[in-house]
Amino acid sequence: MKKFWYWAEPYDKKAITTALESGADAIVLPSEEHVEEVKKLAKVTVIAPSDKADLKLCFPQRGDNVSECDVAYVKIEGKADEELAAKLPVPVIIETTDWTIIPLENILAQKRDVYMVVKNAEEAKTAITTLEIGSEGVVLKTQNLNTIKEVGSAVKEYTEKLPLVEVEITKVLPLGLGDRVCVDTTSLLKRGEGMLVGNSSAGMFLVHAETEENPYVASRPFRVNAGAVHMYIRVPDNKTKYLCEVEAGVPVMVYNYKGEGRLVYVGRAKVERRPMLLIEGKTKEGKKVSAVLQNAETIRLTKPNGEPISVVDLKPGDKVLGYTEEAGRHFGMKIKETIVEK
Repeated sequence: MKKFWYWAEPYDKKAITTALESGADAIVLPSEEHVEEVKKLAKVTVIAPSDKADLKLCFPQRGDNVSECDVAYVKIEGKADEELAAKLPVPVIIETTDWTIIPLENILAQKRDVYMVVKNAEEAKTAITTLEIGSEGVVLKTQNLNTIKEVGSAVKEYTEKLPLVEVEITKVLPLGLGDRVCVDTTSLLKRGEGMLVGNSSAGMFLVHAETEENPYVASRPFRVNAGAVHMYIRVPDNKTKYLCEVEAGVPVMVYNYKGEGRLVYVGRAKVERRPMLLIEGKTKEGKKVSAVLQNAETIRLTKPNGEPISVVDLKPGDKVLGYTEEAGRHFGMKIKETIVEK
């Protein structure tokens, strides 16, 4: 999850407001002025050379004491500046005079908490992907409102592409009562979209969002009835969580039937006791996929063409979408280990 900071110089309330509306995590003020004004605009981190700021900014090249600040700014004009930035004990904002990526690479090889000054979305995308790990975030310097929106979108709207696979259903077994989780998001989901969940992180089904109308229940396009509390759900940065850990404010991933994923935030996670179904399937390569979902008409998996299919209509031989990987997670992070899950 990369950070988007906006450098508010010269001070322009409209530009700052646009940055906030575009998802800015912090406003950087290079002087002590306007700290209180920015704090009145929204609940946002203010970085400035002031004790009133949330994070104190310093300029070590001017002789500021780094031990008394939270964030440093270094202008890169030569090798000595690179070396200074790399050894600083606090997060550092770096700015190059001719915008070249080499200084960022050199600093990232030694230090992770680096923020690169950029002027447009293209530079932002490059900064956050350099050396694969990328900078911790970007600091945008521009007064152009459209550019502010473009950079906010490039940095904050996390996306990824996964190779979804066809899974042939092999078993649909009614279980007793269990605790299941409805994940209500702060976004509207579309037909063909859902969340990847499964009994194992090595095999997950694409559970479709509640976008469909039926005679008994209105659609809830912000919701995925994701399944039993013990299951895994895929979240950003190639990580997973247990469904029981999902709560308001947590970012989770939503995927469409093409495997295109986007980040959304949870507005509410609702746990209720309901009758459940064990659903199992296998890929063409013989990999097992399984999940425990609520036994109700409104819970649907996703066909390869994006069409939803209700779990009550599922039968052996049906084809739905899923995702598989090698087993092995520790606290949601991918690891290599010998593991067998049944």
